[in-house]
Parts: sequence; C-alpha cells; structure tokens
Amino acid sequence: MWAGLFVPKGTPKNIISRLNAAAVTTVDDDPAIRQKLLEQGFEIPPREQQTPKALGDYQKAEIEKWWPIIKAAGIKAE
Repeated sequence: MWAGLFVPKGTPKNIISRLNAAAVTTVDDDPAIRQKLLEQGFEIPPREQQTPKALGDYQKAEIEKWWPIIKAAGIKAE
C-alpha cells in the first residue's frame, strides 16, 4: 500500500517542498509513526524516492500500466 500528498495544480514549489520535508521528517524521525504505518501494510520507499518527482513518476507509470486494462474492461466512473 502506498500514499502520497497531493496539492492543487499551481501550488508554489516552496510550499510543496515544505510539505514533503515535513512528511519525510515525520516518518524518519518518529519510530512510533513509522512502525504504525508498517503494521498497516504501508511500504516506505527509500528516502531518495520520497520526492514529489518520484511520486509523479510513480503515478504516471501506474496510469500507463492500468489504463489499458480499465479501458478494455469498459470500466467507467459514474
């Protein structure tokens, strides 16, 4: 399981950097939170992958992987 923080398009880069730093620091510096996330099935990527760019790249790869399957199955939002 994974999770990410998403912000509205156009959010200033300094705000995105501050949010990312807070999230990464919390997971790295608080063993209780880290353990709770792991117990809930979260996979915590290596620190170098905990960036806005890495999340965007992952999201794009998942869309490319799953979109053809969703389209072929005729799945549509209601």
